Amino acid sequence: MSSILTNTSAMVALQTLKGINANLARVQDQISTGKSVATAKDNAAVWSISKVMESDVQSFKGISDSLSLGQSTVSVARKASETVTDLLTQMKTKIVAAQEENVDRAKIQADVAALRDQIASVVGAAQFNGLNLVNGSRSSVDFLSSLDRSGSTVTASSITVAAHDLSIGAYAAKAAFSAGTGVTAAQDAQAFNLDAGASETITIDAGAGFVAGDKISIRIGNRQASYTITAEDAASTTPADIVAVGLKSAIETLGIDGLTVDYDSGTPGQLTLNNGGTRDLAVSAQFQNAGSGGLGALGGIDVSTGAGAAAALGVIDGLIDTAVAAAADFGSAQGRIESQADFVSKLSDALRTGIGSMVDADMEEASARLQALQVQQQLGVQALSIANQAPQSILSLFR
Repeated sequence: MSSILTNTSAMVALQTLKGINANLARVQDQISTGKSVATAKDNAAVWSISKVMESDVQSFKGISDSLSLGQSTVSVARKASETVTDLLTQMKTKIVAAQEENVDRAKIQADVAALRDQIASVVGAAQFNGLNLVNGSRSSVDFLSSLDRSGSTVTASSITVAAHDLSIGAYAAKAAFSAGTGVTAAQDAQAFNLDAGASETITIDAGAGFVAGDKISIRIGNRQASYTITAEDAASTTPADIVAVGLKSAIETLGIDGLTVDYDSGTPGQLTLNNGGTRDLAVSAQFQNAGSGGLGALGGIDVSTGAGAAAALGVIDGLIDTAVAAAADFGSAQGRIESQADFVSKLSDALRTGIGSMVDADMEEASARLQALQVQQQLGVQALSIANQAPQSILSLFR
């Protein structure tokens, strides 16, 4: 049955053409945006996953900036520590020269003082964006290093870099020690040689008054023991005894072969070192007042006298070790930060690749599909035109 009111063929051709046009519009959107999933309407699940990952990628850009800042900050601290090490090594050369009797110790002391001032200048200038890791202003610093996701839970990770105190600070001389054969005056630093089979005493003198934070160190051979005075120690009526006992325990933990330490409570603050080994031991004792900084002992170095030169020789090695340890720690931290920065860069690239595989359009496929749909569109238009002309055949029945 033919009808001039209902053209079924035209309706079918029209729906087909609408579907072709819709597909054609979708392919054209993919080509113009470059994405097969550009909105949540295209594929809600894939779109939501891609958006979460894209937010993570943007966050990693901030992490990369933080790591770059951390790398520069630690690099400045490392270079400063290395420079301080070099300056201390030069100072040691001066101190060694001062051991000779036939030298002008006053001029050598002037050189030592100049090197000390240069060290203070280096430490003070070793900052990046206002953050100084070598002047004792802080104990550590955290640099944002990663964004860790577990399901819907996100946590931030940081790399903690320990700061080092290489400042000289305010030095206050105190008569803290008397040590070694032939030493008649108490000084704040002592150095002597402990021969094999011999004994020497170190007497800790609290007469000048100890305060919390004062530190007493003894270097024996290439090992060092120290004791930091607490507020309770300083308030005690017998601080020298308390410090002597604490220092005795610290020396014993070094485990030096043949070395024993005796303490006689009847002689306040006195320790006796007994070398029962077969080799001589170089011993140096050093007092460092609270607030003097990690290299505060530099303030007490005075090679203008023979005794001062001998004491300085025992002190300088410990200070060099302090600077070397700081440089090594900063170097290790810088290497870790650089490795993390490289990983974050590669991780960001991998995330972008993953996002692209989910939402990016296959341009080769889209091009081929576009051409096919354009042909279908033309055929659909022709089919609709033919269907629209079908009712005109009914006119021939009325001729």
